[in-house]
Formats: sequence, structure tokens, C-alpha cells
Amino acid sequence: MYEAPEAGDGVRVLVDRLWPRGLAKDVARLDEWCKDVAPSKELRTWYGHRGERYAEFAERYRAELAASPAAEALERLRDHAADGPLTLLTATRSLELSHVTVLAEVLGE
Repeated sequence: MYEAPEAGDGVRVLVDRLWPRGLAKDVARLDEWCKDVAPSKELRTWYGHRGERYAEFAERYRAELAASPAAEALERLRDHAADGPLTLLTATRSLELSHVTVLAEVLGE
């Protein structure tokens, strides 16, 4: 979210439930803020980016993505991806342990 947009980004969608700290909404370069596809507050709090919980987090998050309202939001993201490049934006610094990695995998399936 903090990196400058690139020409090939296509549709830029923020997929975090919370707005990134320190980033003014009027300077953010995004096309959509898709809160519903982010993990629930309860799941996010339980996980706490603890590496030993990542596998279970990913499983629980996939279950959330299969239910409303996340399923509808996920379908919107699939539509964007079908129309051209889609860039998923997040404020998370550790992508390998983040929900965005799981989300990208689900979108690719």
C-alpha cells in the first residue's frame, strides 16, 4: 500500500479491513477498498501474525472466504482479475505470513 503504483498494476484494491496507518485517504491510489474480503476481526486478533498459527489461520480464513459477505467480495475480485491485471494492496509488511498470500492463492484456484 505504501509503494508507488506502477503502470501495469491494473485495478488496485485494498484488501485490509482497517485503513493503513499514516496514509491519508486523499493520497491513496486505489480503485476499491474491499473490506469484506479481509479476515474477520476475531480471526485477525487470534492469529496476531504468529508464524506457528499460520497454517490454521489460512484454513480458517479460507472458510471465511467461502461464506457471505466475503464470498461475494471474492467474486468481485475474480471479475476484476478476469478483466485484466489486479493488484492486491495491504499495509502488512510480512507478506509471506499474511492473509494476502492466502487470498492470492484462492484467486488463482
